Amino acid sequence: MKSYKTAARVGGVLYIIATVAIIASFPFIGSFESADFMTELASNETQVVVGMLVQLAWVFAVMFIPVVFFRFLKLYSETWALGFFSLRFTEAVMSLVYVAIHFTLLGLSIAFVDSGAADSSAYGASGTLLLEARDWAFALGAGLAFNFSALLLNYVLYRSRLVPRWLSAWGLIGAALWTAVWFPQAFGLELGVLELVFLPIAVQEMVFGVYLIVRGFDQQAIADLAA
Repeated sequence: MKSYKTAARVGGVLYIIATVAIIASFPFIGSFESADFMTELASNETQVVVGMLVQLAWVFAVMFIPVVFFRFLKLYSETWALGFFSLRFTEAVMSLVYVAIHFTLLGLSIAFVDSGAADSSAYGASGTLLLEARDWAFALGAGLAFNFSALLLNYVLYRSRLVPRWLSAWGLIGAALWTAVWFPQAFGLELGVLELVFLPIAVQEMVFGVYLIVRGFDQQAIADLAA
């Protein structure tokens, strides 16, 4: 039980890092959203690099979350545990692609500025294509894979009672809301409420992380599942 409690605390820390890091990175990488991103990225190189390093912390936290959680979830069902592992690892891989494209775009911007804006149309076309690839990497990883992993995880937690049901029910509702709004937004339907609807699942993951650090998974539930 002591090893389970330690693992739960590690999982809680990873959840907090993942949630805080991705949100904290956005103020640093605003240059990617600028209409003049080809020059602004190079002009704000240090700020952009800091943001991308913060994003790497997010990626590695996401990568290790399924490793830590697998031992708990397989007590309920190995199939569900493998599903969660696959979804979150897919999220981590696509998120790593997302960050790698950011580094590539920064390098392209620096080359563009150093060239004195020569052949600007070629640089601009390359940058636009990379931005499109970046957006799809984020949509498939932090969007699609994350949505389904959050639904799966909180369903298993609700059924297994590894955490209080109010917490897993909150996660289910938050993930369902986020999924319902994310899908039309991902395919071009601007609803204007994406950030607002993300708030319930984001706050729930922070509370979930803190709960795991302080209390861990329910020891009686672990014992019942193990039996």
